[in-house]
Amino acid sequence: MAGKQAKVLTSGQLRLALAEAGRGRHGRRDQAVLLLSVKAGLRAGEIAGLTWAMVETSDGHLGDRIELQDRVAKMNSGRSIPLHPDLRHVLGRLRRYRGPSGYVIESERGGPMRASSVVNWFRDFYGRLGFAGCSSHSGRRTFITRAARLVFKARGSLRDVQQLAGHRSIEQTQRYIDGDGHAKRRLVALM
Repeated sequence: MAGKQAKVLTSGQLRLALAEAGRGRHGRRDQAVLLLSVKAGLRAGEIAGLTWAMVETSDGHLGDRIELQDRVAKMNSGRSIPLHPDLRHVLGRLRRYRGPSGYVIESERGGPMRASSVVNWFRDFYGRLGFAGCSSHSGRRTFITRAARLVFKARGSLRDVQQLAGHRSIEQTQRYIDGDGHAKRRLVALM
């Protein structure tokens, strides 16, 4: 994929991926990895560095947002990301199963999964599903693209999407947004 952007997942691909991720020996963890990418827009390194303290309230309950700390975010771009209900549900199941023992995503041997292991997990996972052109960045691109398309319904702006993505500039965010052929046809037809 050198020189090409990771593909954005379709709704059908996401449903298939979630079902498949839940089937394995590490189903709860694997679904959490997938949803942290697609529903929170986290990078592989951010998924690997995410701790329970970043998703819990001060009294130890699962919170309503991820408070991503600068130390795990690229270029110290820590940010607050509201938890999507699907992600909150999966994290709750993972937490009950594993307990809040430090890192949200742990390797088979215990301890945090490395960022390179998260990248490899996505490569192998999408490869098994036959999703050509998909990588660890596909979920992030999907998140940013969907957010950009829906931001007007939330009475927000592209600046809100930029902040959720942890980008320093709007231009960087715009490079992540995938165009929609159907929308372009509808737009031209309206003129």
